[in-house]
Amino acid sequence: MIYPKEPIKYNLYDEEIANQEERWTIHNVHDPALIKDGDTYYVFSTDAKVGGEPTGGIQIRKSKDLIEWQWVGHAFEEIPEEAFAWTGAKGLWAPDVAKYGDTYYLYYAASQFGRNQSFIGVATSKHIEGPWTDQGEVFKTEHGIDTPNAIDPNITFDEEGTPWMVYGSFFGGIYLSKIDPTTGKLVEPDEGELIARRPHSVEAAVEGPYIVFHPELKKYYLFVSYDSLFRDYNIRVARADRIEGPYLDFNGNVMTNLEIHPNETGIKVLGGYKFGQTEGWIGPGHNSVLKDGEQYFICHHARGERTEKHHALHIRKIVWTEDGWPLVSPERYAGEQERAIDQEAVAGKWEVILLDKHENNQVSSSSFELLANGKIANDEKGYWRHLNNNLYEFFISHYKLKRDVIILPAWDWSNWNPTLVFTGKDESGQVMIGKRIDK
Repeated sequence: MIYPKEPIKYNLYDEEIANQEERWTIHNVHDPALIKDGDTYYVFSTDAKVGGEPTGGIQIRKSKDLIEWQWVGHAFEEIPEEAFAWTGAKGLWAPDVAKYGDTYYLYYAASQFGRNQSFIGVATSKHIEGPWTDQGEVFKTEHGIDTPNAIDPNITFDEEGTPWMVYGSFFGGIYLSKIDPTTGKLVEPDEGELIARRPHSVEAAVEGPYIVFHPELKKYYLFVSYDSLFRDYNIRVARADRIEGPYLDFNGNVMTNLEIHPNETGIKVLGGYKFGQTEGWIGPGHNSVLKDGEQYFICHHARGERTEKHHALHIRKIVWTEDGWPLVSPERYAGEQERAIDQEAVAGKWEVILLDKHENNQVSSSSFELLANGKIANDEKGYWRHLNNNLYEFFISHYKLKRDVIILPAWDWSNWNPTLVFTGKDESGQVMIGKRIDK
């Protein structure tokens, strides 16, 4: 078995670095957008800081391996004048970066909590690290209950290479508009097409949209975050045959359906969790997705369980089910690769979590022992078996339905040792994750 090597170790709760930005690696990252430029990965993220007001406008970090991160600086020294005049914002939120031709376009959002008097702007540069020149408004919204909220922009490209902007947070939902690559701004100066929303019974809590096209599967995948970023944030996914939608989840529910239970829409691929007695994570969400060659990675923030205020950068590997759905590794990326997993390596003690789509607070694991004979200890009907390569079938009576799970070598960041993890879904689209804890 080839496990990832020991990664760099960061202390999420290091109070000494609060005012030392040059030491912010995974620290103070919120709403991260991941992009690769040449052989270097960059993360652009919201103005956010534990223990005080943040400075600058849009944080920038870089890495050669998605594991060890280096502080670069800020895209702006202050909030662009036009954005501030419209919103009175104290910082810039949820950026995204795209490249049209030889020019980089940095999209940013300005607003205030609980309001949708908001502004999406764009800046340009010939180099991804700047300097950036503000080009002003892309789209802005006035405060209102059922109207769009011009924040959380993501630029995605359709199968023909045409850029689109998906955006939105709470209020009127998630919208999609075509972008003119010669200006970086909207082709039509309107709100665009509604592609996802949730009812007011849950405060219309959907945001942080990100769309990625899978060229082999010929599908567009819409990732969004549900609920409160401070408490029960969780990541959902749906897919469509066309970039404009409709976006359907595993059970065929359209993401604009307000008639069914608000937690029924979207496959929940990640939420707050805790394995065993080790510290877990609160509210993972507001993700971006990077297609890097044949590999896919999800980038998001999460909050440490100890304080719930410290938020950190997470990069995780995405794996794909045989029926074309993306699932997320239960551990942060440490350089692991998908490979065949022998049955002998799987037998042992595991911590298992059902990512219940109706329970979005932190979920704790249950312990199971997979016996070498394919049985599960203290579960008469339970079994597990190897299907092919790193694909296994699990049936644990406690969870009622069988699941095809994808097993990966990984680094256990909590226990600080190499291990195996899995992610898989059942025939209803409910996702289960697990980690071997006796390696």
